[in-house]
Amino acid sequence: MTMDLEGKLIVVTGAFGALGSAVTLAAQVAGARVAAIDHAPSPGTALAAAELFGGVDLADTKAAGKAMERAAVALGGIDGLVNVAGTFRWETLADGSLDTWDLLYRINLRTAAAASRAALPHLKRSAGGRIVNIGAGAAEHASAGMGAYAASKAGVARLTEALAAELKDARVTVNAVLPSIIDTPPNRADMPEADFERWVKPNELADVIVFLLSDRAIAVTGALIPVNGRV
Repeated sequence: MTMDLEGKLIVVTGAFGALGSAVTLAAQVAGARVAAIDHAPSPGTALAAAELFGGVDLADTKAAGKAMERAAVALGGIDGLVNVAGTFRWETLADGSLDTWDLLYRINLRTAAAASRAALPHLKRSAGGRIVNIGAGAAEHASAGMGAYAASKAGVARLTEALAAELKDARVTVNAVLPSIIDTPPNRADMPEADFERWVKPNELADVIVFLLSDRAIAVTGALIPVNGRV
């Protein structure tokens, strides 16, 4: 990988999970300094080269604001934000709970909105601010048991489009990647009979995100980019 992010100051949410860790490491390899934020406790040495902020509930606007300020102080500003924070549940409407819809809205959509809102003053001061959201291919057409998840990720897509329009004159781009199935340990455990080689690897998705954070993607905003692997 070329040093596409040399000198960039990047914040990654949900940074301690499989995809968040891959994005953090890929951004660092590309030359960025990274602040890693997560609801989970700091993982210690696994992401030692990043500024680590654990125990943050990004769905809480005050907590999101404080975390983003701390990240900006630690990095010296913010040029890019990657909203990885999210979760998944499979349940049908009849046999599930409406609380699941609230949970997935809060974790998948509200965290992205709150983190983006908190980062905006810093991104607008950047020479080329970037926001990259994690949507989902499943949001385009929901199958059985995917209603709550797909609805929350459809919200991420609409947030991406609206925010891109709001920020185009501020020279801040906003895009989303729409992965199919990401090859993570939880997904392998849930689908042990699947062909894992067809799934999207976290590092492959991270490479697309690094491009969207880079100066080479200056003309791309409001895009919802499928990253399907061979699914």
